[in-house]
Amino acid sequence: MKAMLFAAGLGTRLKPFTDHAPKALAEVNGKSLLEHNIRYLQRFGIYDVIVNVHHFAAMIEDVLFEQDNFGSNITISDERSEILETGGGLKKAAGFFNGEAGFVVMNVDVLTNLDLEKMIAAHTQSNAVATLAVMTRDSSRHLLFDSGMTLCGWKNNVTGEERISRQITPLFPFAFSGIQVLSPAVLQNIPFDGKFSLIDLYLHLAKTSTLRGFDHTGNIFIDVGKPGSIEQAEYLFQ
Repeated sequence: MKAMLFAAGLGTRLKPFTDHAPKALAEVNGKSLLEHNIRYLQRFGIYDVIVNVHHFAAMIEDVLFEQDNFGSNITISDERSEILETGGGLKKAAGFFNGEAGFVVMNVDVLTNLDLEKMIAAHTQSNAVATLAVMTRDSSRHLLFDSGMTLCGWKNNVTGEERISRQITPLFPFAFSGIQVLSPAVLQNIPFDGKFSLIDLYLHLAKTSTLRGFDHTGNIFIDVGKPGSIEQAEYLFQ
């Protein structure tokens, strides 16, 4: 199985660090987020990884070269000319997954002890085109699922905006963890170009296809988006 790490983002919440380095190289206990997540994927037998780059792209390439890709086979998806967000980034890298029955996509700035093997197994055994790691936790935005954990919509809890793909009630809110297992069908006939979010794609697909949530509430999970989160991560991830 192959994977993609999203490492192109500007990391504005991690300023001032990201004024002079990419968020992927922010360190937790002496290891960069990039290394933590490459080694996380290795624990589940995933060694073929594509990494998208934009912000301080050369610094990421240099670290990978100097560290011999941390023992994995790394391909770079170059977004120097334009950052494409998660959806656009995956679409640009789609050729990397040719011939794969399924693959993992995750943000480089999350740390978790989620059992990825169980999540992959759940995806393989389902009829879903995508399986999204979610948790019951506070968040400014939630994905909305029916009682069977089928994706039906999205809500911005700050503005109250809702986007509903399936008119089903009741709906249950879960926070997205930025980790997903996808089938090749996700890459077929993507109706968006350029810069767009994977959430936009998922809400579009949810109208006609099955996307499921994988509830890993109770696992350790940190969105390492700001310095305070790094301090918490250093306590939990040695």
